[in-house]
Amino acid sequence: MKYLVSAAEMRRYDSNTIEKTGIPACVLMERAALGALGVIEEHFHAEKSVLIMAGMGNNGGDGLALARLLAERQYDVEVWCVGERRKASAQWLQQEKILGHYPVRLSREPSRRDYEVLVDALFGVGLTRDITGEFALAVSQYNEMEGFKLALDLPSGLDSDTGEVLGCVARADCTVTFGFCKRGLVLYPGCQYAGAVTVAQVGISEAGFYGQEPQMFAYDESARDLLPARRSDGNKGTFGKVLLVAGSRNMAGAAVLAAKAAYRMGAGMVKVATPEENRVILQQAVPEALLETEEDIRASLDQWADVVAVGPGLGKDERARGLLAQVIEECDLPLVVDADALNLLAEAPELLEVLGMQAEGREGDHNAGKKSGRKVVLTPHVGELSRLTGIPVSVLKKDLPGQGQAFAGRVHGVVAAKDARTFICGEAMPVCVNLTGNSGMATAGSGDVLTGVIAALLGQGMGAFEAASVGVYLHGMAGDAAAAGLGEHACMAGDIVEALSELQCGGQSLCGGRWREAAAQL
Repeated sequence: MKYLVSAAEMRRYDSNTIEKTGIPACVLMERAALGALGVIEEHFHAEKSVLIMAGMGNNGGDGLALARLLAERQYDVEVWCVGERRKASAQWLQQEKILGHYPVRLSREPSRRDYEVLVDALFGVGLTRDITGEFALAVSQYNEMEGFKLALDLPSGLDSDTGEVLGCVARADCTVTFGFCKRGLVLYPGCQYAGAVTVAQVGISEAGFYGQEPQMFAYDESARDLLPARRSDGNKGTFGKVLLVAGSRNMAGAAVLAAKAAYRMGAGMVKVATPEENRVILQQAVPEALLETEEDIRASLDQWADVVAVGPGLGKDERARGLLAQVIEECDLPLVVDADALNLLAEAPELLEVLGMQAEGREGDHNAGKKSGRKVVLTPHVGELSRLTGIPVSVLKKDLPGQGQAFAGRVHGVVAAKDARTFICGEAMPVCVNLTGNSGMATAGSGDVLTGVIAALLGQGMGAFEAASVGVYLHGMAGDAAAAGLGEHACMAGDIVEALSELQCGGQSLCGGRWREAAAQL
C-alpha cells in the first residue's frame, strides 16, 4: 500500500518532521536534491549540460541544491532564475549563498537552446492559482526546449490535490517527488504530464504523521499478497457461495461473465438466478454454475447463499424491480449492487433508504428482525452515480472522491465510484484510489466481471471496503495482463476473466503466459 497525500497533509508532515522530530529543513532539502541527483545519474553520465528552471520558493531551493551537487560531479550546470529575488524564501537564499562557491551560472534567461537535461524547480505543491505572466512564459519556453525533463516534487502548473492544470504545465519525462506521492501525480489529467514517478525518501516518514494519517491510498502489492488465504482442509462450501441475480430474457452474457469471474476469484459455488430462457446458454458457458429460476430464490436467500450480487444484465422492467426489492427487503446477506440494479435504485429512493438502514444497522419497518450492519457495496460509474445522487456528471468529476464519500455516508455502505480512476469510498474512511487498468477495459461486460470478483471476495470473508478495494485493484491488474497479451484495442471482457487466473499463477496459467507462447508455435 502506498499513501497519496494532499498538499495540506504534506505541509503538515513536513512541519512535523522539522518542528517535532527535529530534522532541520536544510537536511530535508539536501536529501531531496540527492534523490533527484540519483535519478539523473541513472540516465546520464557526468559532463552533460543541465538547465534548472528555478522559482523563488523552496522548490527552487531544491533546484539550487541540486545544481551544486551536479557541479560537484562535473556536470555543466546553469540555473534559470524565474521571479523576483526579493520574494525568495530563506531556504532559497541560503542555497544561493552556498552555490556562489561552485562553478554554476545563474541567469535570467537560458543562455542556449540545447541541454541534455532540463529540471523543473519552478513551483512545488503549494501552487493554488493559475500560472500567468513571466511564469507562464517561462513554462511555455521550457516546454519548447529539447532534452530529458525532470520535475522536482510536482510538474509546475499541476494542482497537487486534483491533478488539474492551473493555466499551463511544465511537461516532465520523470518526476521525483519527496516523502510521499502527491495525489495530483496519479489522478487525471496530472498523471499524463508527470511521466515516470519516483518517490525519494528524504526523511519525512510515517513517524511524522503523529496520529494524522493520509486520507487517500492505493494498493501496489502483488495479487498473491492480497488474495484471501485458502484453507488446505476447505471444501466448496468453505470458500463462499455466491448467488448472482442477473440476466434477462435471452440476455445471458452479463450473467455468464459475472459467474465466471466469481469462480476465477475463488468462490466455491456460484448459483445464477435468471430467466428459464437463459438456461442452455449458461449450462454451456459455465457448466460449473448452479441455476435457479427467479421465482425460487427465497430458499437461496434464506438458507444457501453467503453473498448476493444483483444487477448485471437484469433489465429495468417490473420483474427486475421485484427481484431487486426482494434481495434488499427480504435478506440481510452481504450485497453487491451493480448495473441495471443501480438505475432501478435511482428510480426507487425508498429502496435506497432501506438499504442504508440495513447497512447502518438500524432497525426499521422494512428491516425488522434482520442482523445489523449489512455489508453493502455499490459500483456505479459516474453516470450511474449522477442518477443516484441527482448531481450532474460535470460536478461529480470535479471531486469524485469527495462525492463518492458523501454518497457512501448517505447509504452507510461502500461505493466504488468508477471513472478513469476508480475511487473506493467508505463512511468516515480514507479513500482507496485504483491505479491499475487501461483503456482496453472500456468494453461491454467489464463491469459485470468486477461484480463477480467483488462478490467472490465478500463470500470468502472480506469486509465490504476491503473486498471492493482489492476487487477493483485485481480487476484492473487482470485488464492490464489481458492488454499486455492482446493489445488494448483487442481486449474483451472475457479476456479479463481469463487473465484473473494468470495473476495468481505468475503468467503460467492455461489462459495465458507460457500457454499463449506454446500455442503461437503450433
